[in-house]
Amino acid sequence: MRPHVEQIDEKDLIWHPSELVGATAGSAKQRNLSYDEENGAVSAKIQFESFWSRPEGVHKAQTEWFVLSGEVKIGDEVLIEGGYWCTPPGVVCPALEVQEGTEILYFREFAGWEFEAGAKQKDFVREDQALVIKHSNLMEWVPVEIGSPMDFSAGGSPVPGLFIKLLWRDVKTDFYTRLIKAKADWVEHPLAHHPCSEEAYTLQGSFDFNFGPQWPGIYFYRPPLIRHGDFKAGPEGATWLLRCDGRLVDWYTDNARMEMHGDPVNWGSDYPGTQDPAPLQPVRSKSAGPMKDPYYT
Repeated sequence: MRPHVEQIDEKDLIWHPSELVGATAGSAKQRNLSYDEENGAVSAKIQFESFWSRPEGVHKAQTEWFVLSGEVKIGDEVLIEGGYWCTPPGVVCPALEVQEGTEILYFREFAGWEFEAGAKQKDFVREDQALVIKHSNLMEWVPVEIGSPMDFSAGGSPVPGLFIKLLWRDVKTDFYTRLIKAKADWVEHPLAHHPCSEEAYTLQGSFDFNFGPQWPGIYFYRPPLIRHGDFKAGPEGATWLLRCDGRLVDWYTDNARMEMHGDPVNWGSDYPGTQDPAPLQPVRSKSAGPMKDPYYT
């Protein structure tokens, strides 16, 4: 399973030689945002140090690319900033050509880096699954409404000020990837938690909530049932690439309080060198600064 990563600035992470396989030319490096050591799933930023190419073939994993800058050619399609593609497991990925200096967000689910060059589509591929390519800069922002099919949430009332561009969705599991934008100074007060995991990379703007401020390059991976909020976008708004591994249901909590009371036994003022216990905290980047009190005491 992946660890709970909250407020990691990708600039604080070190570069590793890229684990992309099957290339016929070029080199790349990657920063691992989060990694599942059990099944090989990963979220990473990849930078291509030279022109890079790979023939068509098949991944064992579900694979997604989102272009942050530069140019990626996939088959006959040329993707620039905001370009996106996804190949479900076993679906043929067309030949790739990536220009030097290109940077992408890379996501892989369910398996490791295995890639079989020249392979044909596998027998286990579902009939409803295929290569998906999107040019998000040409897509319209769609207002989010809680309980609507576009948001795949349930209950509640409309939430004005949030907008989405849906990049990919598995119609059977509701696993999805989308861009989400909050308008300037957007505010929502309740704490929220979800039955699915949630991860996001901040692309633009600023944002503040109980785990602290966000700015471009901030990333989190949040397992199910982690309360988070309340939310406030900065004066320029905020935009993220957001992924969930299932149907995103917003369960809200108002007036939240979590308090611990008790009498110290072998620590405290009578025991020099001891100190008050701290609440358990997720993996966090030093440059993200002190965490706000997530318990709202």
